[in-house]
Amino acid sequence: MRVAVTLEQCWHRVPGGTARAAIEQVRAVAARGDVDQVGVSARHREGPEEAWVPPIEVRQLPLPRLALYESWHHLGRPPVERATGPVDVVHATGVAVPPRTAPLVVTVHDLAVLHDPDQFTRRGVSFMRKAIELTAARADLVLCSSRATLDDCRVQGFPSERLRLVPLGVAAEEATADEVARVRQSYGLTGRYVLFVGTIEPRKNLRGLLDAFRRVTSTPELADVTLALVGPPGWGEDLAPRVAALGDRCRTLGFVPTDDLRALHAGADAFCYPSLLEGFGLPVLEAMVQGTPVVTSAGTATEELVEGGAGLAVPPRDPAAIAAALVEVLTDEDVARSLGEAGRRRSQQYTWARTAELVVDAYRDAAG
Repeated sequence: MRVAVTLEQCWHRVPGGTARAAIEQVRAVAARGDVDQVGVSARHREGPEEAWVPPIEVRQLPLPRLALYESWHHLGRPPVERATGPVDVVHATGVAVPPRTAPLVVTVHDLAVLHDPDQFTRRGVSFMRKAIELTAARADLVLCSSRATLDDCRVQGFPSERLRLVPLGVAAEEATADEVARVRQSYGLTGRYVLFVGTIEPRKNLRGLLDAFRRVTSTPELADVTLALVGPPGWGEDLAPRVAALGDRCRTLGFVPTDDLRALHAGADAFCYPSLLEGFGLPVLEAMVQGTPVVTSAGTATEELVEGGAGLAVPPRDPAAIAAALVEVLTDEDVARSLGEAGRRRSQQYTWARTAELVVDAYRDAAG
């Protein structure tokens, strides 16, 4: 079976979680050896940054990104086969939806734009709404990263028989003590710290996290705890006043390499991810692999990850609730240990091999 996989998000200014998910998915499918994959992108003069280079060959269509996206959505051309040659299935892993010139599988991580359009740019709202409309019209199968997203798609009118639950996976490699010591020294994290990882944008609720952490700093026994923010700048967030108000209690580290990120997760005393809406929540799972206790959002996909006592889920729009959960984790060693151990066990249920198995099953069903 030959499958064309769209990978244009690897060239985005902020590739984000969708690029990471697509890269790991194609790597896991390639490891099986039973599917011939070829990547598809817009026209680029250079390859993506090193951290976002796909593990399979990528062939380019003749249009630059914006022109390609508009042409796909409004003209229904060019076909991906113009770059790839004949394929049995086309898999759209990003938001842009190509024309259905072969059985079409589309991954939908979330429908956040329908629920809170203010969290996106005006152009982004228009583009993503069109993508959702085209997914409903063109896709033979829609792969949803979480039960929350699958249920949301069903509510929005997607036929249930075309929806598949395909959770993402996580690399199970735990950081060593030496690696933790190295990143602590490298990033100047000398004491205890709470970690956040994600693109800096409104949906990630950094304002709520910073307001919550300001409350944490008023707890006398937590005077040595720092908040470390990891992730590339996105859009729509001016956090400088809130960060400045915390002084040296808040560190912004920007983008960090994968190996450093794993050790930063392992070294953290708590991982806090109070996103307002998520389609899955890879950073949460990566913290759980390292046995780091997690505080995340109730009412979104990340709550699924911490089911069964694998983390604490709190209302993300309530800074007081976020702060209370962090204080509990940071002041009660038994709670922290229990959450960390349960999180590590639960993370073992999420493997990229399992993701690849479900994806290939979808390819076969779509082609059949």
